[in-house]
Amino acid sequence: MAKTPHTPQPGLFDFMEELVPEREIPIPVHSSFGDFVVEVKKKQLVEEHRAPVNPLEEPIVLDTGPREAIFFKSFGSGSSGNCSFIGDRNGGFLIDAGVDSRAVIEGLKSIDLDMKDIHGICLTHDHGDHVRCVYSIVRHHNHIKVFCTPKALSGILRRHSVSRRLKDYHQPIYKEFTFKIGNFEITPFDVDHDGTDNAGFFISKGDLHMTVATDLGCISPRADYYMRQSNFIVIESNYDAEMLRNGPYTSYLKARIATDNGHMDNAHTAAYLASIKSPQLKNVFLCHLSKDNNTPALAYSTVAQALGIPPGITPPPGSIRLEVLPRYEASPLYILRK
Repeated sequence: MAKTPHTPQPGLFDFMEELVPEREIPIPVHSSFGDFVVEVKKKQLVEEHRAPVNPLEEPIVLDTGPREAIFFKSFGSGSSGNCSFIGDRNGGFLIDAGVDSRAVIEGLKSIDLDMKDIHGICLTHDHGDHVRCVYSIVRHHNHIKVFCTPKALSGILRRHSVSRRLKDYHQPIYKEFTFKIGNFEITPFDVDHDGTDNAGFFISKGDLHMTVATDLGCISPRADYYMRQSNFIVIESNYDAEMLRNGPYTSYLKARIATDNGHMDNAHTAAYLASIKSPQLKNVFLCHLSKDNNTPALAYSTVAQALGIPPGITPPPGSIRLEVLPRYEASPLYILRK
């Protein structure tokens, strides 16, 4: 029987995990890096330092002056919903819109920002966990443009019950052609995944470079090219191969997840990061962990071992800082500097 024109068509990985909130297993936090994690409001900073302080500046009094920085905060990472903020003191943009707008608004409020400070949404591909909330966000905040390739937009309209008025907010982008949002230059590039015209993003601000590559089954040549230039990387570490092999999924689904256009396993991610490790790589964030076939602790330990991060010991300044992004909750605000 033919499907109605706007019947939602789930992607391969849209249905894999239930949307059930759960707490994440605690992961070691590099607390010695005072300028790494910040989750405070302006009022708290003013009380602590008895002087007006920018709400997005880390509470270090003896700084010689402001340094270039990229602000990064995740609002959710996984098949239940993906969305993150990248910006600076003048606002920024979202990558993906698979998290309810109320959670995004609350997450921005925690760092004294609001939706007026969001100047665009960059979509990686058309799977529901990355796009399900995009129209509700732009409909209520119609200054926000949606940046994705024309093929990705066609995939969203074809596969999901999304108003065709989403086209009114669309700003077409093309892979390997750089565009600007605020103070950021963004270059989309090709990644291998079971979606429509999947893209990663290489983001530059001055001499700071960040790559976001979520939902990919292998490292494409273009992904490799951009990640080798990056100071900060957000990369998928979706599953543990043994957990997937012995898990509840059908053999067919297991095989498709493990293909080159499926998802990356912990060992693959770890080996790749070890191969590009260099003094210029400062921060690595593991994203899109499977609820059924992975754990935050397992992903962290696998990658940390490959990167030479000793267990239970805070690495010295200058070492690579490794974090696992939570599935259902917002992360802290990360202030990323060289």
